[in-house]
Amino acid sequence: MSEPSLLDRVERYYAAVPLLFAGAEEFGSLRLFVRKEAGAPYYGGPAHAQPAGDGEVTAEDVVRVRARQRELGVPEAFEWLAEAAPGMRRVVEGAGLPVAERPLMVLDGEPASVPFPDGVSLRVVGDDDPLLPAVLAVPRLAFGETGSTGRDALARAAAEVVADGTLDAVRPTLRDGRKVLVAAVGPGGVPFAVGHYHPAVGATEIGGVGTLPEARRQGLGAAVTAALAAHARENGVRTVFLAYALDSVARIYARLGFRAAGVTLLVADQPARGAGATGP
Repeated sequence: MSEPSLLDRVERYYAAVPLLFAGAEEFGSLRLFVRKEAGAPYYGGPAHAQPAGDGEVTAEDVVRVRARQRELGVPEAFEWLAEAAPGMRRVVEGAGLPVAERPLMVLDGEPASVPFPDGVSLRVVGDDDPLLPAVLAVPRLAFGETGSTGRDALARAAAEVVADGTLDAVRPTLRDGRKVLVAAVGPGGVPFAVGHYHPAVGATEIGGVGTLPEARRQGLGAAVTAALAAHARENGVRTVFLAYALDSVARIYARLGFRAAGVTLLVADQPARGAGATGP
């Protein structure tokens, strides 16, 4: 049997990893992922849909999925590997939905080492780590969910992730290995930058890499990305990839050893997971 290609491995990952967090409903040529329970973390967006197989995606199935998403009260989100379903973009855009491109990059070997400032250390954050609420709060500041920055803002955001159930939802995924979370921690135990990955079928996509506004331009996001890639490699993950939205970010990833590899297309009001998304 021939070795699956890189894009085959990415496509297999996209089909498998959402099932770690959600159930699936079939709508002919499309598969819709639906969260198993309220508040549970999910991958790729709430109730997002993707091609269900090798068949052509039809306009009728797009209509059916959108109706089900509206029934669930979730965004009309779709995400797929462009090369795996070349005709889907035409059908989705024909339905009046805007399609965004998120180029992919893959790591062939080990990531380049990244120096980081004195007093900052990298830390794999477990489910019982007292720093976990603050680590989960970093994306809320890094990706603009609040206009405030600074330690007081981080403390308020950390309290929010406890109050709104995010902490309780994420803890089991860290405990059973569905999610790996890494943080760059500065003086006083302040998480300056964070990122995560979800391993499945021997592959993973690095995502949610974000840095507090006051800690940017120190290479912390690159250091976290490299640490996530190295951790994945050390734990048997063969295919490590990520997505990006900005060329400036792609240049950073290229310096770490990532190279261009395909394109993800999506319909959702969300950034690329590799370049600024909160993720589960």
